[in-house]
Amino acid sequence: MSPIALLFGGFLLLLLVGTPIAVALGLSGTLAILAADLGIMAVPTNIYAGVAKYPLLAIPVFILAGLIFERAGVARQIVTFASSIVGDRNGGLAVVAVLVCMVMGGISGSGPADAAAVATVMIPSMRKAGYPAAFSASVIAAAAATAILIPPSVAFIIYSVLVPQASVPALFAAGLIPGLLAGLSILIPVVILSRRHGFGLAGAGPRPPFWRSLRDAIWGLLAPVIILGGLRLGVFTPTEAAVVAVFYGLLIGTVVLRTLTFRKIGDVLAESAEMSAVILIVIALAGVFAWAGSTLGAFDAVADGILSFTGNEIVVLLLLNVALLGVGMLLDAISVFLILLPLLEPLVAAFGWDPVWFGVVLTMNLAIGQFTPPMAVNLMVTSRIAGVPMEHMTGWIAWLVLSMVGALALVVIFPELALWLPRRLGYL
Repeated sequence: MSPIALLFGGFLLLLLVGTPIAVALGLSGTLAILAADLGIMAVPTNIYAGVAKYPLLAIPVFILAGLIFERAGVARQIVTFASSIVGDRNGGLAVVAVLVCMVMGGISGSGPADAAAVATVMIPSMRKAGYPAAFSASVIAAAAATAILIPPSVAFIIYSVLVPQASVPALFAAGLIPGLLAGLSILIPVVILSRRHGFGLAGAGPRPPFWRSLRDAIWGLLAPVIILGGLRLGVFTPTEAAVVAVFYGLLIGTVVLRTLTFRKIGDVLAESAEMSAVILIVIALAGVFAWAGSTLGAFDAVADGILSFTGNEIVVLLLLNVALLGVGMLLDAISVFLILLPLLEPLVAAFGWDPVWFGVVLTMNLAIGQFTPPMAVNLMVTSRIAGVPMEHMTGWIAWLVLSMVGALALVVIFPELALWLPRRLGYL
């Protein structure tokens, strides 16, 4: 068997037998390296090289920051503030859930973490106000997917490492408008469905006082401003911004809100270390797979095969988005980046697509996958918290998926929706 066939065939076979994706990437890459006689030392060298990249330092720190803000109770304060604006009108709490997910996404950069934090706070209140648990869990899962588009995004950090032509500040800026557009696309069906079915008519209690809730929530609302403002002014790098977010969250949790104890901080450190280790192990072993494929010319061969099938840019872009939507339903965003980006880079170069715009398009596809069954990591989180089977949520999810696909189509057709802001800020 040729090394290229062993690389791809071995990877697919390992996935089919249920091998963890990190092991499948590393093992198939190692087998291809041995078959091609490229030297066994290439394996440990590329495992180390896969994670020895400065931007990756931001990932465990942003994960830690998101968990600190969650445990500190910041989500609850922001929910109260959003409720004071929206009120208890029909569908009001569903709108609040979407808005809070978008704000929390500007702190954590992780969809599942965002979904867990908001679902824990919002689902009991929404149930009391007459929202079906399946609907509430669906809305929060979909809205939390905007976290990987709205900066700071862990997905964009990984993309910048794999595609050096796209800097982290440019990607952060490029994701802001599409992220807001994605949030708006979710709000539209949420409001329509709530009014059609009368959700929230039971009332969610009296509207919280605006100024008092603003005073309580201001510390959490300032977090995205500090992170993005510091990046824009050049006060700190994305990695340093993550560290600032951690210490700011600790200050809020221990001094301002006084909700973080030493035991809670210890639990947060342990949980964030575990989550970070899983991500970085996948990245490290994917480095072996990527190096083997690049050295053997496998990725260029796949790109040439696609181009020989059709050279029409529109057809390729359409097929690519359909494929990405399908893959995003089965695999998490980080795995898709690590597996597919080496294959897709030659196509991006062949058609002259802007790598920043392509990164946003790719991430939007994967954001939709985060709440589209069968895998749907965000849905797994919210369905567990809501106590409803995932299959009960598919009817609601279908509307949210269709709406966000519409937002994706706009970004594909009008690249300036992603590129205008980074150009204005001087990142492109």
